[in-house]
Amino acid sequence: KNETKKVKQVGFLNVYCKASVPGVNAEEGVMGLSKDPDFAKNKRVYIFYSPIDTSVNRLSRFELNNDTIDLKSEKIILQFYSQRQICCHTGGSIAFGPDGLLYVSAGDNSTPFDEPGQKYVNHGFAPLNDEPGHMQYDARRSSGNSNDLRGKILRIKIKDDGRYEIPDGNLYPKGTPNTRPEIYVQGNRNPYRISVDQKNSFLYWGEVGPDAANDSLNTRGPRGYDEVNQARKAGNFGWPLFIGNNYPYRNYDYTTGISTKSFDPAKPVNDSRNNTGIKELPPVAPAFIWYPYAASPDFPSVGTGGRNAMAGPVYYCDLYPKENRIPEYYNGKLFIYEWIRGWIKAVTLKENGDFDKMEPFMSSTKFNSPIDMEMGPDGRLYILEYGSGWFSKNPDAGLSRIDFVPGNRAPKIASIQSDRLTGALPFKIKLSADAKDPENDKMTYTWLLGDGITKETTVPSLEYTYTNAGDYNVQVDIKDDQGAVSKSDRIQLYAGNETPEVDVALIGNQSFYFPGKKVNYKVSVKDIDDSTGKIDPASLFVSADYIIGSDRAAASPGHKQGEIAISGKSLIQSLDCKSCHKENEKSIGPSYVQVAEKYSKDRGARNNLIDKIIKGGTGVWGENAMAAHPNLPVIDVDQIVRWILSLGSNQLKQKSLPVSGTLSSTLDKPIEDKGVLSISASYTDKGSARIKPLTGRSTSLLRNNKVLFSGKEKKKGFSNIGIGGLNILITPKPEGWFALDQIDLSGIGSLTVAAGWQSPPVYGFNLEARLDTPDGPVIGDGSIVAPQIASTKPGSLGRTEVVIKIKEQKDGKLHDIYITSKIKDSKESGGVGLSSVQFNLK
Repeated sequence: KNETKKVKQVGFLNVYCKASVPGVNAEEGVMGLSKDPDFAKNKRVYIFYSPIDTSVNRLSRFELNNDTIDLKSEKIILQFYSQRQICCHTGGSIAFGPDGLLYVSAGDNSTPFDEPGQKYVNHGFAPLNDEPGHMQYDARRSSGNSNDLRGKILRIKIKDDGRYEIPDGNLYPKGTPNTRPEIYVQGNRNPYRISVDQKNSFLYWGEVGPDAANDSLNTRGPRGYDEVNQARKAGNFGWPLFIGNNYPYRNYDYTTGISTKSFDPAKPVNDSRNNTGIKELPPVAPAFIWYPYAASPDFPSVGTGGRNAMAGPVYYCDLYPKENRIPEYYNGKLFIYEWIRGWIKAVTLKENGDFDKMEPFMSSTKFNSPIDMEMGPDGRLYILEYGSGWFSKNPDAGLSRIDFVPGNRAPKIASIQSDRLTGALPFKIKLSADAKDPENDKMTYTWLLGDGITKETTVPSLEYTYTNAGDYNVQVDIKDDQGAVSKSDRIQLYAGNETPEVDVALIGNQSFYFPGKKVNYKVSVKDIDDSTGKIDPASLFVSADYIIGSDRAAASPGHKQGEIAISGKSLIQSLDCKSCHKENEKSIGPSYVQVAEKYSKDRGARNNLIDKIIKGGTGVWGENAMAAHPNLPVIDVDQIVRWILSLGSNQLKQKSLPVSGTLSSTLDKPIEDKGVLSISASYTDKGSARIKPLTGRSTSLLRNNKVLFSGKEKKKGFSNIGIGGLNILITPKPEGWFALDQIDLSGIGSLTVAAGWQSPPVYGFNLEARLDTPDGPVIGDGSIVAPQIASTKPGSLGRTEVVIKIKEQKDGKLHDIYITSKIKDSKESGGVGLSSVQFNLK
């Protein structure tokens, strides 16, 4: 809710969102959401989703009452079949126009990938295979089919009873044989986000294009393009017969591998045997904006790299409150955005709606894969960011609001930092703030030190000493000379104890594990506050996990549970709790085991107990009152509660690994390309009656020696494409490089570069491995040799592996490895897709 800035679940639909077919990703689920134009009165919302029990994509209307979707109110408006054996392309965006008409986008429900076991395949061009048994590889059966709702943008008028009418002006008049009257726009591949101009009803959408990196004009057709499209009226936009500025594909025989003539945009013909609609289609409208993976000569400001176009909204000042509007400069401009490239552009339109120019919008802001953007009724921009990973829960995902702040702007605070977070008394620290004023005004810094003391400086730093033990929350307020103020986040310091230093040392290569090879580790602890110099083994917890993705591996849940079993217990023993409670025996108050058993099935127990410890209470276990602890940090209380609840009989107790030992590189789990071996250790010191115990932590991560590309590598000349969860780097003409950061080369004898992503290499390239810079020392070289086609098995992806032997590096340092590429013959054109680099032991 915007008023409270809090999120709640308003409903749940049981949807198909995970494929049952191995190796297949599903793009379905809840795909589109929109409120009724008259929502304030009727509380109706529209949801486009994939019910789990039926292979359809469904548009339904629901009522939202008391912030909850009434599932019993569902009225199914329309639905159509969607195959679920192999991905992709669902579209799913829904939007209302100013006249109340509802637009619904639907993808072509066809796979862009090469079909396994087949000699002749798509290779990233248009899927046109109409051989029997291969329907999922023929987009003419859906997008090119006038009698099918897939690969279209539909336009309907919703009636009050939940049924719909066909408005005038759709592509096929009602009653036209072998057509569907709901179709407004035909010939879509994946119109993932649509938007309707709220003044003139022009329809805009981003069209996610195919994957071919290079033209094959004499055989298959044009390379892949993404499109931003505009429809001022109903029309056919060409897919799968055309792409971009009406660039035609060639008809292709998947039995013989022979191409025939190119399709004609003035007279497009769908002669697929899977077509149930009309054969002669309407003339094709060209794209509004189009761009490939490489640099675009037509729209150079879009950049290069992966593509995933999104479109809308069109902004109008007079539709929104004056106090919240963005500048009038943007009046009438179309906003477009890019899921992979992370930019937003403002497109200026001519008076008749034609393209005039585009320019960056908030170019200094990093957007983490923007996947939806809307103008709120308050006149502010709202952006939904998917985050940087594919098919994963991303920590950088989120919902953001963009406000325009006119006049003087408050300072922007990047961070507040302390050179030390914990320490023995007297505890001397140096605070610093990273801040900048947008107008470069002078700034003053007011430091709130958490002990009732406030200091003011004209420089972004302060030295201060704490003489009393305790937790201190520190914040800085920064004011410019115009009076605008910003407040930093708070950082928590602890005076009176030093956090133990924990180290997880790995013997051997520090970057990779090697499947089949053992990993040796050793944990060491240094506790500055322990005068004995001895470490209590019972206070040390060591664990290992093998998890997909480094972000998840670093936060191994098993390690957290084991650490809390130690740190929570140590915290509680340093407090006054022991005077009323014991672990296994009842005292004045219940034992901790009794508390754990009482709340073992209570999902809200953790929050309730945290609240009770802080505020105190009485009456649950008898007449004796439980003292309040208002000065305890919530994070400490949370660890205490977790430890207490872990004592329940239904809780699994995880044992610590030895201080040193040997592990299987994957912990005997199946090898995963993105699998990460995480070895974590934590040590909690004892503290005392006045000093709370502190926990030191350390984690070492080893990734698979086969490195897949993230799409965010430093590079020059190379472009990247993302498909099916993989990022592919395309070699440039004539030369270029990409880098893999911070690699330990200890024990590494060679690199294996996987080349020829969807098809065998057609052109030859020389590769070099260089150290630390693009022109650094050459440590190895190799070649991609073009004539690999004969050795490629039919149906394979046509990859070839290039082994580069490298000079041994014994310095033990982490290096940036630059892979340079240079085409063998300057007359050649086109690139080769690289999918991974594997680091091999000597």
